[in-house]
Amino acid sequence: MGTLDSFSLKGKVAVVTGATGLIGREHCRALAEAGARVVAVDIQEAAVKDFAGTLGGGAVGHKLDVTNEASVETLKAFLAKEMGGLDILVNNAAINEQFENPIQARELSKFDSFPLEVFRKMLEVNVLGVFLCAQRLGALMVEKKQGSIINVASTYGVVAPDQKLYVNPQGEQAFYKSPAYPTTKAAVAHFTRYLARHWGPHGVRVNTLSPGGVENSQDGWFVENYSAKTPLGRMAKPTDYKGALVFLASDASAYMTGANLLVDGGFCA
Repeated sequence: MGTLDSFSLKGKVAVVTGATGLIGREHCRALAEAGARVVAVDIQEAAVKDFAGTLGGGAVGHKLDVTNEASVETLKAFLAKEMGGLDILVNNAAINEQFENPIQARELSKFDSFPLEVFRKMLEVNVLGVFLCAQRLGALMVEKKQGSIINVASTYGVVAPDQKLYVNPQGEQAFYKSPAYPTTKAAVAHFTRYLARHWGPHGVRVNTLSPGGVENSQDGWFVENYSAKTPLGRMAKPTDYKGALVFLASDASAYMTGANLLVDGGFCA
């Protein structure tokens, strides 16, 4: 097999959770462009089915609640019956801090006053969701004795947030990066290591992809703050992770498991 041929995903079935999100869409496009048949899954059924229709290559959309055991089992049955199993799983679904009242966001995002219910919800989606999908859908890979699981974490699973990034030009702390997101993403990275040891003997590779911050209509001052802290001098574009994802999904990374691939413009350096 030639070097470029090793990146091909022809004949592979790939699931991407959180498929309609900012980088979830690009994950799906990358896998489809590399030849995989993509099963795009998200909690918003109509949106994910519409999106899957744009991918080509026999891609399908499927509703999935990553925190619901019955929902994950339904997807597993669909993959086994209709898709002939599973070769690639991208655990991308996650949530960030969400506060209904933006006026209260600065106070509520502080460690001292961060709401327990928000922390619990983020643990449920960002950690339990990864566990459940890996456990149930990964079993299909174990049956085939081959496969690649990619758990999407974050630079904040490696380094602690720098709260100065969230100080506006008036010197005000506009927002705090809460303890919940870094905690959940660090958990994902270590869960990857556990699974790599557990499933390595069965031919299933498990790696983490840790993206840096993606520019997405944030305030200009925040983009400037983040870019100044990044050696490449900018935030990521949503497309900046496509190559890394295909690498981890394909035979190009055949001897790689248990690793955390940082693609962050040097942010963690």
